Amino acid sequence: MNLIDFLKNIVPFTPEELADITAHFERENISKNNTLVREGQVCTKLYFVKKGVGRSYYLKEDGKEVTQWFFIEGKFMSSIESFFQQTPSLYYLEVLEESVLYSITRENLDLLFARYHNMEKLGRLLSTEMLTRVVNKLNAVQFQTARERYDYMLTEFPYISSRVPLGSIASYLGMTQETLSRIRRGDTSKKI
Repeated sequence: MNLIDFLKNIVPFTPEELADITAHFERENISKNNTLVREGQVCTKLYFVKKGVGRSYYLKEDGKEVTQWFFIEGKFMSSIESFFQQTPSLYYLEVLEESVLYSITRENLDLLFARYHNMEKLGRLLSTEMLTRVVNKLNAVQFQTARERYDYMLTEFPYISSRVPLGSIASYLGMTQETLSRIRRGDTSKKI
């Protein structure tokens, strides 16, 4: 999905608004496994994923990566708290495939929020959607079985299992790779 179609599907922007808004975004072609933000850096851009897959993750004390979120086509990607608060990120942000992203700086986004009421509406609707998705993920981790979490992930991120390393998926789901492999094979003989 391209940026203009995404915006039009959420809020009824005029053609003039869309032209101005998209002019504030910069197209970026990012190579596979490229890190956009490192832990401790301030995230200076919000990205729209036109093509590719990204993820945010953090490192445990033992150096093990734990995936916080995946970002697929037609979604925005950022270290959200760092971008909006302009504070050091707790997470790494990377692309996992050759990607085409459209980026906007915080300054340009604020300018568009001030210029267009529809941009404020877009921000509110996207914030509500993201908050709901985060709460749903927390509920899944707390209350669902490993199989239910896996199924939920596939509804959130279709085809992710063929595009992302299994270790990243297992850490996102809060399970071991062995458990994830059993689920994918359909082996439910052991309680998962």
